[in-house]
Amino acid sequence: MAAILHPQVRPRVVLIALGVLALVAVGCFMVVGAKGSWAFVLKFRGLKLAGLILVAYAIATSTVLFQTVTGNRILTPSIMGFDALYVLIQTGLVFFIGAAAATTLDANLLFMGQIAAMVVFSGLLFRWLFAGEERSLHLLALAGIIFGVFFRSLAGFMQRVLDPNEFQALQDALFASFNTVDRTLLSVSALIMVASLVVLTRMTNRLDVLALGRPMAVNLGLDYRRTVSAVLAMVAVLVSVSTALVGPVTFFGLLVANLAHVLVGSSRHRHLLPAAVLLAVICLVGGQAILERVFAFDTALSVIIEFVGGIAFILFVIRRGAR
Repeated sequence: MAAILHPQVRPRVVLIALGVLALVAVGCFMVVGAKGSWAFVLKFRGLKLAGLILVAYAIATSTVLFQTVTGNRILTPSIMGFDALYVLIQTGLVFFIGAAAATTLDANLLFMGQIAAMVVFSGLLFRWLFAGEERSLHLLALAGIIFGVFFRSLAGFMQRVLDPNEFQALQDALFASFNTVDRTLLSVSALIMVASLVVLTRMTNRLDVLALGRPMAVNLGLDYRRTVSAVLAMVAVLVSVSTALVGPVTFFGLLVANLAHVLVGSSRHRHLLPAAVLLAVICLVGGQAILERVFAFDTALSVIIEFVGGIAFILFVIRRGAR
């Protein structure tokens, strides 16, 4: 039905429909199967809901922004090594100070340290790659993959010499879980999300120009290097938020970002960004509600999402290769 709508009307209709579905998912998550004191239920589920919405916003927004910068819709921040850096940081903490000492560290300080490390990594890598007159997506992908392999190899080496009990504690921390959102980080994460939303609201027009490519963006007067640096720093911060709250997620952002492109039928970021966020909210909140109320935690939502996202990634690669 969306395909037959007028191009100017279609994005609005799609956003309204997605907004309604997101509200339905939120309502089902909050009230279905609720028993006992409503004050306790609403507080308990409300905190979990807030965490899921923050993660949905962070993953969807970071993926759309990264695809805009790279000009490629099959690349994600996770594929470029951000999740591997997170794994290395967590492994290094357990390796050098032990699992018991790592759990006593201030969660907010550790969170800010992870953000700083990812921002520095993105700055060193991407400013170098985008410093020249011409950029190479092949060089970008190759550098990201190489750094990701290096980080994973270094983390794997440290994991092999860990005590079995500490290794088990580390594995629990590295496995993405949407059911156990770290609530101690919700306040800091919410402030970061609000700040990023304010910045993105003022950058939507520049993002549209950036999506046209480097030559066109420069000809239109865009400060290309500064804009790219700002966007990549924001991507690093958003990825840090999502990984700190639930753990590494590889293909979920790819799935919702490409679905947003298909449904909206527009390249304007004022349509793409909210559509991707709403799709992520529907998938996470609705999926978690179904998992808890219907399947009684018989499986993990992250496993299902990554399975579907991985298949979508393969289909996108095959589709682009066939052109």
